Amino acid sequence: MEPSTGPRASVALSGLADDLLAIQAERNPIWASLAGLTGWDDRLPEPAESAERELAAGAGRIAEQSRRLDPAVLTAADRITRAVLMHAAGAVADIVNARVLDHTVSDTFTSPTHGLLVNLPLVPVSDADQAEAYLRRLGAVPPYLAAVADRHRAGLASGRSPVAHLVSATIDRLDRYLADPGGDPLRQPGRDGAPADFAGRRDRVLADVVRPAVADYRRLLADDVLGHARPSDRAGLCWVPGGDDAYAALVRVHTTTNTDPDDLHHTGLELMDGLADEYAELGATVFGTADVATVLHRLRGDPALRWTDPAQILATSRDAVRRAEAAAADWFGRLPAGRCEVRAVPEVATKSMGSAYYTAASLNGTRPGIFFVNTSDPGERPCYQLEAVTFHEAVPGHHLQLALAQELTDLPLLRRLSTPTAYVEGWALYAERLADEMGLYSDDLTRLGMITEDSCRAARLVVDTGLHAHGWSRSRALSYFRTHTAMAELEIAQEVDRYLAEPAQALSYMTGRLEIERLRRAAETTLGPRFTLNTFHNTILTHGALPLPVLESTVNDWLATQ
Repeated sequence: MEPSTGPRASVALSGLADDLLAIQAERNPIWASLAGLTGWDDRLPEPAESAERELAAGAGRIAEQSRRLDPAVLTAADRITRAVLMHAAGAVADIVNARVLDHTVSDTFTSPTHGLLVNLPLVPVSDADQAEAYLRRLGAVPPYLAAVADRHRAGLASGRSPVAHLVSATIDRLDRYLADPGGDPLRQPGRDGAPADFAGRRDRVLADVVRPAVADYRRLLADDVLGHARPSDRAGLCWVPGGDDAYAALVRVHTTTNTDPDDLHHTGLELMDGLADEYAELGATVFGTADVATVLHRLRGDPALRWTDPAQILATSRDAVRRAEAAAADWFGRLPAGRCEVRAVPEVATKSMGSAYYTAASLNGTRPGIFFVNTSDPGERPCYQLEAVTFHEAVPGHHLQLALAQELTDLPLLRRLSTPTAYVEGWALYAERLADEMGLYSDDLTRLGMITEDSCRAARLVVDTGLHAHGWSRSRALSYFRTHTAMAELEIAQEVDRYLAEPAQALSYMTGRLEIERLRRAAETTLGPRFTLNTFHNTILTHGALPLPVLESTVNDWLATQ
């Protein structure tokens, strides 16, 4: 019998949320370990299509059971949970149906080996149980990579091949890994509570089990996959069978909307046109010229606007984080207790990763929230963008939002850990502009860096849809960035390859920010002189990360009570 009363429905909803969280953890046990969830530390993902289909079916049942609960008998908080559940369960099905693993070979975030070489070393080994779990997890690497290889073979058989230059980049990365046993990032040190023989056992497993499995996977890519991979002029999803439907599904996942790719493409073009006035205004102040082409040329090519030392990059980021933390109390009704740590991107990932990324803290407190900044090749990286990137990744961006969500202990754990991309990245992009309102940028040059980051995110709408819906070549995508943004060549290539490796994810940033800005304008209009930013931010941030339609309903409900 279906629950028909508020309390019974609330209990049912809580159970469904826990069930979906378990499905998400089973899809990505390394994420579960990083989040501090117990019971997953000895496991790796199960890549077989049959296993993914089973998880998708389970998510579908959760979505249907959530849909059958009558919203009228639910509390306001439970209605939000119900809506989050239906979206998150649908996202699992969309991702599985897109069959992205069939053709995902890259050296970026979505790579099957990225979780092993970059994320797994962040999971601490603090006691005997964790040590044993870590060794079992390392022992699971061969069947994991063998199953990934089977998915690649299935992709080739159905015409869903990866992109050739991304395969080559992955082979190069694995070659670097295999050539440096002493620097293996998986040589995770055991802390004081680990057994005395842990290091020796770990090294034997790495030498006898893990590294041979990585070599086998590398051999498959070089011998069986690379020769059948797609060329760069057919790099987007629209060039593979079922690609249009897969891209539509991924657009739904990452934007949390049903927006048509053509509409997103045109929005990006309009935004690019609108940024010209800001380039002209700040360009006149900083460089003495309002000619946008000249401003972009100067930003892109002036060696004086590059870093000279990796230490400068870390010091600048840390200073920006501390300034933002000091100012935040005046702009937010509630702040997280957890502080943000700044570290350099691990050496194994510097060639493939962009300028920065953030990893949320673990729930159990064993790892803080970490802002990773890429300090490699400082002479190729522009100095003027780093403050905007820091405010995006740390405070008032990702760290503030994600750390605060973790501390909302009155919410189901699923909602505390949920990360719908459009909300999470939309908030972080909103934070870059908010930092300007807060007076956090050091000078007009770093404010110009904020504009360059905006043009990158607007270009993402154009280029991601250009590649995957309109059939652009990789060279056309690179050319668009060179013409319309100030990005360095190193970062342009990383950007475009990232879109090829994870279609539609790049659409989330500007989609989310535009919606948050729209909701803010609506609140300002409705409340007039009663509007305060810290109250609005409190409304946006204290329900956990929400799909954009749910965020809109939540803000509207709040406005109705004012």
